[in-house]
Amino acid sequence: MELMTQAPRPSFITALKRGLKGRCPACGDGLLFWRYLKVEPACTACGHDLAQYPADDGPAYFTILIVGHLIVAPILLFPFIWQAPLWVVIPATLLPLAGLTLLLLPRIKGAFIGGLYALGVKEADAHLHSADAAD
Repeated sequence: MELMTQAPRPSFITALKRGLKGRCPACGDGLLFWRYLKVEPACTACGHDLAQYPADDGPAYFTILIVGHLIVAPILLFPFIWQAPLWVVIPATLLPLAGLTLLLLPRIKGAFIGGLYALGVKEADAHLHSADAAD
């Protein structure tokens, strides 16, 4: 009888990198998403259950945090933007904000799921973190 050995869990950084690339955090081969932000139910390469990680609002929060620092903070440093006409300021700020947000969101969601995988946080563990568990 042949024993099946399970591959060791990758490091936190490796799981983050795999998720950032849109790959399965367990094996790094299968795709993490089947649409823009829709997570594959299971990895097509290794069969790992990818739907068990509660990404919820975390990726959106981190995306807003990063985009805000990359776009909004530098804008505040340049006084000429305050003196420019509104018809120039609005497209000059909204287009990069929207573009960078749409570009980063799936990558950050992938990294977030990779981090959840590496830490072993699953949807089924939600009862451990609820207010009822503290009683």
